[in-house]
Amino acid sequence: MKDSYKDLTLEELIQKKDELQKKYFDLRFNSVIGYLDNPLEKRVIKRKIARVNTLIHNFDNAAESAKASRK
Repeated sequence: MKDSYKDLTLEELIQKKDELQKKYFDLRFNSVIGYLDNPLEKRVIKRKIARVNTLIHNFDNAAESAKASRK
């Protein structure tokens, strides 16, 4: 089941991105140490980070197009 991030605001998306990046770092650290329950979790977290980054980028593009239309 995919997480739905479309309803989040920009600030919430940035906070979620930071949280996911911390979780990904912890997973990478544990994989180097040798203890990792589910090695596929790293891939899932990377994809979630990419989804959140895409939505943040869409917010930025919408803000830039709004500024351009005002001129």
